[in-house]
Amino acid sequence: MTLKVPTMSEMLAEGKTPDILFWVGCSGSFDDRAKKITKAVVKILNHCNVNFAVLGTEESCSGDPARRAGNEFTFQMQALMNIQVLNGYEIKKIVTACPHCFNTLKNEYPELGGNYEVIHHTQLIQDLINIGKLVLADGGTFKGKKITFHDPCYLGRANDVFEAPRALIEKLDASLVEMKRCKTNGLCCGAGGAQMFKEAEKGDKEINVERTEDALETQANIIATGCPFCNTMLTDGVKNFNKEAEVLVLDVAELIANAAEL
Repeated sequence: MTLKVPTMSEMLAEGKTPDILFWVGCSGSFDDRAKKITKAVVKILNHCNVNFAVLGTEESCSGDPARRAGNEFTFQMQALMNIQVLNGYEIKKIVTACPHCFNTLKNEYPELGGNYEVIHHTQLIQDLINIGKLVLADGGTFKGKKITFHDPCYLGRANDVFEAPRALIEKLDASLVEMKRCKTNGLCCGAGGAQMFKEAEKGDKEINVERTEDALETQANIIATGCPFCNTMLTDGVKNFNKEAEVLVLDVAELIANAAEL
């Protein structure tokens, strides 16, 4: 299946306007594992004939890691550049597969002049299923499997999006098993706050190992995530316990694309 990913500049040249901008994010653009999540989202958008576009080379980092690390100047530079581009294209609605981008674009860009409707990819996919544009195959790949969902901090506790990813997992004919720390009581994977990009501080255990223990305790076959950073941290956690042959770490978009046989 050939993926169709039009850019905003291409659309503008043809006099067209997309209904939604897919904000890919740094991880989804450059990290080899996260690129698979990006492709899963695009497969779903293509399959459902969603009129979307990406910024391509005009997209820059949202500025989230800079602000979390305390570099406010860099954050504002990045944010203002992005807002100039987004406003130039008169973007109204944005979907992203990264909760860090989601939170920054939704809650922090308005004070700098960037006002958009921003949704997480699990919310968009849920809408597509609800309106009948996306149909999952009966008795699919995940029938009878146990899946646990790790709440990304910036999706769950920061923005109260708990229902959409779980509703999607429940559509898979799989059983959703919750970790003891979930939803508003979820535990960070250890990558937020720009921690992804620095060495761990002194302690007796890595956060991602602690969180992976929570996931393995559920006896789930699959750990589902909704964030590329969480995906990296939990994949490393599973490797730490030498369980990668038994426990898969997959984004919700990958689960749905697989179940819809895209």
